[in-house]
Amino acid sequence: YLEKVQTNLKKPVGMILVTGPTGSGKTTTLYSMLEILNTPKINISTVEDPIEYRMPRINQTQVNSKIGFTFASGLRSLVRQDPDVIMVGEIRDNETAGLAINAALTGHLVLSTLHTTSAAGAIPRLIDMKAKPFLIASTLNSVIAQRLVRKLCNDKNKYTFKKEELKNISKFCNLNRILKILKEEKLAKPKQKFEDIVFYRPKPNKRCSEGYKGRIGIYEILPISEDIKKLITKGATSDEIQSHAQKQGMKTMIEDGFVKAAQGITSIEEVLRVIIE
Repeated sequence: YLEKVQTNLKKPVGMILVTGPTGSGKTTTLYSMLEILNTPKINISTVEDPIEYRMPRINQTQVNSKIGFTFASGLRSLVRQDPDVIMVGEIRDNETAGLAINAALTGHLVLSTLHTTSAAGAIPRLIDMKAKPFLIASTLNSVIAQRLVRKLCNDKNKYTFKKEELKNISKFCNLNRILKILKEEKLAKPKQKFEDIVFYRPKPNKRCSEGYKGRIGIYEILPISEDIKKLITKGATSDEIQSHAQKQGMKTMIEDGFVKAAQGITSIEEVLRVIIE
C-alpha cells in the first residue's frame, strides 16, 4: 500500500483523495503524505478546519467562516502564491471541488478528503458536485479509502470459522477471493479451506479490559489507470469502477481487514463492524 501511495506522491501534478467517515483517520493520512513531501525544495500550503498538527516549513491556514474565509476562498488565494503542493482539509461543496480540480490541472499536486464509503464512491460524489467526468479523469491520481479498527492485545484467543458463520460473512464479501488473497500473502497454505484458517478473538484481561489496545487503519487504494479513466469519462457507476479495479488487482478494505485479521493484528468482528456501520 505504502509503495502505491509513494509512487503517486512522486507525481508533480494531479489530485490524491482520502475518503472515509468522520474519525476514520483521513487527516492523519494526509499529514503523513505531507511529511513525506516536506523537503526544503518543495513549497507546501494548506487550508484546514481546524489545523490539527503544526508542521515546520509548511504554510498552514485555518478556515474562519466569521470573516468569510472558507475552503474555497482559501484555495483561491493559495493558487496565486504558486505552491507546489496544496492540502485542502475537505472538499465540502461544488465550488471547492471545482477549484481543487482546477489547481490540479494548473500544475499543482492537490491532497484532500471526501466523505464517501468506498474509494470508487469518490468519483460519483465529485460528479454530484458538478465536476466534469473528463476533468476528474485527467486530474485524479488515486483515491484511498480507510477505516480504523481496534488492535488485539498480545494475549488473544485462536479460533476457526464454522460453515454457518462463513455463510453469514459471505453476505458482505467474496470469500473465495479473500481465500486467494490469503494464500498469495502466505497466510494460508495452498490446499487450505476457509474453515482451516486460524483467526483471533479478543481475550479480556486486567491489562486489556476489552482485549483491544490501540488502533490501525485498513485501506483500499484505487489507482486511476487508463481503463479507469475511460470508465470515469463514460460516467460509469462506482460499482463498475470498483469491479474493474478489483480485476486489475485492487484489494478492498474488507480484504485488507481479513489479511490483518489472519495476521492476528485485529479480529474479523472489528473489520465487519467498521465496514458495515
